[in-house]
Amino acid sequence: MSLRLIEGGRGQGDAPGLLIHGASQIATLAGGLRRGASQGDLALLDAADAGGPAAPSAPVVALWDGRVVGVGPRDRVEARLEANGYSLARFARLDADGGVVTPGLVDPHTHLLFAGTRERELVLRQQGAGYLEILQAGGGILSTVAATRSADAETLAAHGRRWLDEMLRHGVTTVEAKSGYGLDLATELRLLAVAHRLDAEGPVSVVPTFLGAHAVPPEFRTRPDGTEAYVRHVIDEQLPGVAAQGHARSCDVFCEQGVFTADQSRRILTAARGYGMAVRLHADELAPSGGAELAAELGALSADHLHTPSDAGLAALAAAADGPAPTVATLLPATTWFLMAGDAAPARRFIDAGVPVALGTDFNPGTSPTPSLPLVMTVACLEMKLSPAEALAAVTVNAAHAVGVADEAGSLEPGKAADVVVWRATSVEQLPYWVGADLVDVVVKRGRVVYRRGA
Repeated sequence: MSLRLIEGGRGQGDAPGLLIHGASQIATLAGGLRRGASQGDLALLDAADAGGPAAPSAPVVALWDGRVVGVGPRDRVEARLEANGYSLARFARLDADGGVVTPGLVDPHTHLLFAGTRERELVLRQQGAGYLEILQAGGGILSTVAATRSADAETLAAHGRRWLDEMLRHGVTTVEAKSGYGLDLATELRLLAVAHRLDAEGPVSVVPTFLGAHAVPPEFRTRPDGTEAYVRHVIDEQLPGVAAQGHARSCDVFCEQGVFTADQSRRILTAARGYGMAVRLHADELAPSGGAELAAELGALSADHLHTPSDAGLAALAAAADGPAPTVATLLPATTWFLMAGDAAPARRFIDAGVPVALGTDFNPGTSPTPSLPLVMTVACLEMKLSPAEALAAVTVNAAHAVGVADEAGSLEPGKAADVVVWRATSVEQLPYWVGADLVDVVVKRGRVVYRRGA
């Protein structure tokens, strides 16, 4: 499938507008958070209903000065643009050539910045070692902490650029990036500063999250009160420094048996909220820990992992979903898949209970070394029994809510950021169907083409 960029009446450099036409389908995801029966509602515009992609009333997306200004039948959108003072001669044309158009994907859970790799752990897991067993032996997070503490900002930034470029080529235009591989104030601040810098560089938007309570660092583990002492350190030393720096949009805690209890997590997150940070949790990944209940109690943006939630936790999230600030269940199917867990988070139970579901890569060096959200969609369809439409909603509008950027990203609606992907596929159902395929043809970020296949 070839894709042609046709210049408008003036040169592309002078054209603040971009009109994307010729799509087989446009999944707008307009209308807000999806949950329950609406989890798979894509607000889909199908060219077949108009007589084909070249028909006068086939769907288009109009972008101007980095924002979406029109979505709908081409004849109506163009008429409204002219009526509102947008000269059509100032729009470059992007021909989707029968492909699918979606919002830019949003990855709501990544550990983007780290040093070192942990490929040997795959063999250990094949031999029967568990997550906490590897951690207790000094591997897992702690081995990455040691490597990351010794990495300078330039090394971390180069690493981040490499993987953001990879994510962009998979259709991702916004990522949440956690710290948490420093576990001391200096390194945590360095990680957050690099994430902030990468966001400023673009083209991918990077939303920093402070995860100082990712594990108990080695210097605290030998103390009889090590975990409690580290919790106090996070609250009394790290959080004030992170708040003063001002880069972290939210705070996360690994609420899990053998890591941080629900009470310890509550204290950290309550303190973070006092500094104006949103809250989120790693919850119930290895065993029911009270994490889902705590996320609902605190009004967290998201509760992530949720591989083993309790019935009470699921009920708490369902009750929160009926309120003004639902907590999004951000599920990470590539993690359980890579860990050879044998099962996945109970996505259908969450959807049936009316809990909004998002999907993330959990990109990290030990338990989910994948930067590909399309692959995650495939795994979610196979392992969690999501439909392709439910999976797409989970990596767009719902993921944007989980990150706290739904006012900007996750759907194609007038006024939102002009983040768009054109796919080499003729239907939404094909996006997870071609397993591991490179289907992205063009990525547009804030109205500018930032990736074109083969360019």
